[in-house]
Parts: sequence; C-alpha cells; structure tokens
Amino acid sequence: MFTGVFDLPWWGYVAYALVVTHITIAAVTIFLHRCQAHRALELHPVVSHFFRFWLWLTTGMVTKTWAAIHRKHHARVETEEDPHSPQIYGINKVLWQGAELYRKEGRNRDTIEKFGEGTPDDWIERNLYTPHDRIGISLLFATNFALFGFIGITIWAVQMAWIPFFAAGVINGIGHYWGYRNFQPEDTSTNVVPWGILIGGEELHNNHHAYVTSAKFSNRWYEFDIGWLYIRVMESLGLAQVKKVAPELKLDAAKTRCDLATVHAVITHRYEVLAKYAKTLRDTCAEEIRSLKTRAVSVDRAAIKRMLHVDAGALLASERAKVDEAISKSRVLATIYTMRQELAALWQRSNASKEQLVRQLEDWCARAETSGIIALQKFSRRLRRYA
Repeated sequence: MFTGVFDLPWWGYVAYALVVTHITIAAVTIFLHRCQAHRALELHPVVSHFFRFWLWLTTGMVTKTWAAIHRKHHARVETEEDPHSPQIYGINKVLWQGAELYRKEGRNRDTIEKFGEGTPDDWIERNLYTPHDRIGISLLFATNFALFGFIGITIWAVQMAWIPFFAAGVINGIGHYWGYRNFQPEDTSTNVVPWGILIGGEELHNNHHAYVTSAKFSNRWYEFDIGWLYIRVMESLGLAQVKKVAPELKLDAAKTRCDLATVHAVITHRYEVLAKYAKTLRDTCAEEIRSLKTRAVSVDRAAIKRMLHVDAGALLASERAKVDEAISKSRVLATIYTMRQELAALWQRSNASKEQLVRQLEDWCARAETSGIIALQKFSRRLRRYA
C-alpha cells in the first residue's frame, strides 16, 4: 500500500491533522471573521494573503461570500432572514447541516452584493480564488496523498469536515442554543465553553454579539481566546493592528447622581447592564415566587426567568400571558418587570436630548431606590457609579 513520502507513527498523523486544522480555524477567526467581516483589526498584506491562500486550499471558502453571510447574520439575527438561526431552522438542522445553509445563502446574489463590500478584489481573487474555489481543495487532496498515502486521504476528509462542523455547526448552532451568557444582547447568543482551543476563541459567541467590532472575544478572567493571543503576537511583530476592543467598564465610587458620563457608560455597556439586572434580581424573583406559592398563588417560574432576560416584545404569546398573570398578582414582580422594560427603553429613545436622557436615568434610579426592593436599590446605586 502506498504510504507517501513520510511514513509517520500514528501520533504523527494525529499531530499533523491537529496542526493544519488549527491553522484553518485561526484563519477563519482572525482573517475572515475579525478582520474581513467586522474590520476589528488590520493585517499585514503578507499575513492577509497567506490566510486567503490557506482558506482557498483547505476549505474553498470565498472571502466575500463568507463575510457577506456573516454580516447578514448580525443584521438579521434570529429573524426569517438570518441565514443560519437555530431558532428558525432548528438546532439539528444548523448543527449537522450548517454548511449546506451557508452554500444556500452563498447563492443569493443580493446578500453577496449588499453585505460583501470591502473584501479583497484583486487579480488573484477575481481569476483564481473566487471562480476556481474547488481547485484548492483538489490540490490539497493530491498533496496529502503524495505526503502520506491513503492515510492522507483520511486527513483530507478531516480537514474538509472541520470548518463545516465546528464553525457552521457548533458556533452557529450551539452558540445560539446552549451555553452561558455574560451579556443580554437582543438575541440568544451564548458562550459555549469558557475555555477552548479547537474553535479559536469563536466559542465565546455571546461576548462577540455584545461587542461585535471587538477584536478580542474573551471578557471574563476565566475565558481564554486563543485567537486574541495570536493577534497580540502578530501585533508585537508589526503584522497586525488592532482597531477596536470592547470598552472596559469603569465605576466611580464617589458618584451619587447620574450625569452625561453615566448615560454614555450605560448605553455603551447596555447588554452588560441588562445581564447585571437579571443576575441581581434573580433571587428576589425566586423568593417572591416562593412567597406566592405559600399563598396558593401559582406562578410559571420559566416565564419569570424569561421576563428577566428578554424585552417584552421577544416573549412568546403564551409566555406573555403567564407573565401578565404573575405581575397582576405581585407588586414585586410587576415592579421588576416594568423597571427592566423602562431601563431597556432608555437607549432606544433616539429623539431624546442628552439632558432628557440624564433626567430619565436619574428618575429611573430614584424610583428604583424608593421601590422597597433591596436588590433593585442595590442595582440602582451601582448604576449611578458608571463613569
């Protein structure tokens, strides 16, 4: 049996497969996602073209098509126009057939033209990478076979499945279905795990949806974004320039009243504000539900949990009916529900002047602190310290 140029031990083939697939995921997260789709950083032309060539060779993906589909995902997230939402297509469809959803959307010329601006459009892109995307993966097949024989074909198959499963399936599927959330953007994005290498930092999907144009995906001390590590190394070598990262939340312990800086900070960190609100009021809601139960008042716990995490408009009709029933029987739950909606409305009032926004936020804090709900008072006092 033909064994190719290199006859390696079994672990050598495994190591090679892990290295080449890791380079591919690094190319996807650094070049396609953070650089091309979101312009969060700039790459040296040599690095940029290496990633383009590598992706052509190992995936056959076209930069303009990938960037356009991903930008449309953010612009139309979890609506009928989202190219790959598990909320629309179902988790099994996106997890196992995510690549097919990509190919389907890639044939939509309106998507490519509307969302694909600013991607590479040089001679080699027009004459090789875009029109002959299958040549690259065919060349990789021949190269793997020449290097490792028939085992090389197995490695090639792993390379072909790596991005469709992990990127198109796991991130787009599980990343909008299961996991934990640091922030409360207006979608169901989640962080799949707090630490990962196989997906290059892409597993921190909720963080990314909260700060879309940030080149860094990790946000908590226990989260590891290996893609960001590579970017920092390239930056130190003059091969990359970071344009934007998520702003750091700053608190001023001396502040006791809201001002324009408070408003700016609240709007900038609005998804973290809503996440903090839900976390702070969670125990109060649970205690109130237990109290109602002792009085033989039944409350749907799941609906109240959803009430803390989403806007009223995002609730299903059945959930809204259960929430309305619960808040009609509890002043505490009604206050928590109403105050959340009013807080979220603050950054949606585009017609309000700066002075009006300051007054509205100060009024919100004043009412929170006279609500009689200890957790809400605590949250309000912290909010005043945003700087």
